[in-house]
Amino acid sequence: MQNSVYIKEIFTSVQGEGLYTGCNQLFIRFTKCNLHCSYCDTDFKTNLKEYNAKELADIVNGTKNIHSVSLTGGEPLTETEFLLNFLPLVNKKIYLETNGTLSQDLKKIIKYIDIIAMDIKLDSASKTGNLFIAHQDFIETAVKEGKEIFLKAVFDENITENEIQQTILLAKKYGLILILQPKMDGELLKISSVKICEIFNNFNSKYDKVRLIPQVHKFMNVQ
Repeated sequence: MQNSVYIKEIFTSVQGEGLYTGCNQLFIRFTKCNLHCSYCDTDFKTNLKEYNAKELADIVNGTKNIHSVSLTGGEPLTETEFLLNFLPLVNKKIYLETNGTLSQDLKKIIKYIDIIAMDIKLDSASKTGNLFIAHQDFIETAVKEGKEIFLKAVFDENITENEIQQTILLAKKYGLILILQPKMDGELLKISSVKICEIFNNFNSKYDKVRLIPQVHKFMNVQ
């Protein structure tokens, strides 16, 4: 069993994405990922620190006044063997930020997860290929276990009508809230407000559980 892991950073901040925007969380940023999204801007090679399961759990359990612990990355589910040692030691609510492609790994730790924020990776924005089958398997796993899950999708002006249709079909099948996030470069939007509204209206005309929420923490210039 894997009892230690390299972490990029641990910090307390305001959640800036999705349904829990504005909640205070403890963020733990894992360093590995099974995808290579074109817009990923995090350096996962320098200033890393190794923690064992107890060390990390002591930090988490000692943190006060937080809504939950955000496991983020990278992709936290690439460290499932470590999480199997770490999560049973934690006494806080667990919020998993994930690319929604590793359903078999999710099954191993799902009993420890309270909230899942799952990205839908659109090839037009992320250049990761078509991942809708993997996303469906992942959602199916979460829903069967009765877990709270919502979807997020980063988009730009290159989004296709087929991607819009597939995303809506996936969200609608399980009745999930879908958060649309315009692609950003730092604190600047990479897509015009006119185009953002056009794309949002396209989604909203087809599904009533769509929300347009940009990455608020970037506008606020907080970590």
